[in-house]
Amino acid sequence: MKIALLGYGKMGQEIEKLALKRGHEIVLILDNLEDWEEHGDRLTEAEVAIDFTSPVAVLENIYHCFDAGIPLVVGTTGWLDDIDKVKRDCTDRNQCLFFAPNYSIGVNLFFELNRYLASLMSEWEGYAISIEETHHIHKQDAPSGTAIVLANDIIRYSDRKEKWVKESVTNPEELGIKSIRVENVPGTHVVRYESEEDCIEIIHTAKSRRGFAVGALLAAEWVIGKTGFFDMKNLLDTEIFMKEE
Repeated sequence: MKIALLGYGKMGQEIEKLALKRGHEIVLILDNLEDWEEHGDRLTEAEVAIDFTSPVAVLENIYHCFDAGIPLVVGTTGWLDDIDKVKRDCTDRNQCLFFAPNYSIGVNLFFELNRYLASLMSEWEGYAISIEETHHIHKQDAPSGTAIVLANDIIRYSDRKEKWVKESVTNPEELGIKSIRVENVPGTHVVRYESEEDCIEIIHTAKSRRGFAVGALLAAEWVIGKTGFFDMKNLLDTEIFMKEE
C-alpha cells in the first residue's frame, strides 16, 4: 500500500515505522505549507493518505484529498464544528473519508463500556458525573476529541445531562470535562461517578502512541476501494479487526 503522510510529528513518525514493518511504502510526506507547494501535486501517487496534523490544517487537507480522489484517514481532532458539511461533501463527491477521534482499539472498547455504564447509572441521581482527560502539552485542542465522544455518549444514554462544558459546572444538567496538559502523556481518560458514599471510575490509559498507529493503519488498509464516510465502528464490525492481534 502506498501511503501519503500528512503531518510528520510524533504520530506521523510512529505510523511511518509501523507501516514499513507491515510492508507498506511511504511515497510522500507533507508536513507544512512549503511541502504542499513543492510536492502537493504528487498526492495522486498515493493509494491512501493519513492525516495527523492540526485543527487549522486538517480541513484544507481533506479537500486536497477529495480533489485528488485519494481516500483519507483523519486522526486530527478539533474540527467537529465542520464535520456535517464534510460528510455531505464526501458523499456528494463520491469520495472516501475515515475519521475517528481515537484509533486505539482499547479506547473504542472503552467507548462501549462508557455507554453501558451511562445507561446503568442513569437513574442513580446521587452520583455526580464528571470526565477528566490528560494529554501531552503539545495537544492543541481541549477537551480532547475522545473526551467529547465520552461526554456525548453519556448525554445520549443518560437522562441526567443535557450538554457538556469545559471545567466548571454551573447547573445539574451540565457535564464537566477537565483537561490537564503535562509532559509525555499519550492520553488518559477517566469517567467518574461519585456520591457521598463511594466513587465509581472507568479509566483508559494509553501506554504509547503505537495503539493509535495500529488503528490508523488498519483503517487505511480497510478504506482502499471504498467510498463514503466511515468511523471505527465500521472497522470494528469487520473481520479485519478480529484478525489483527
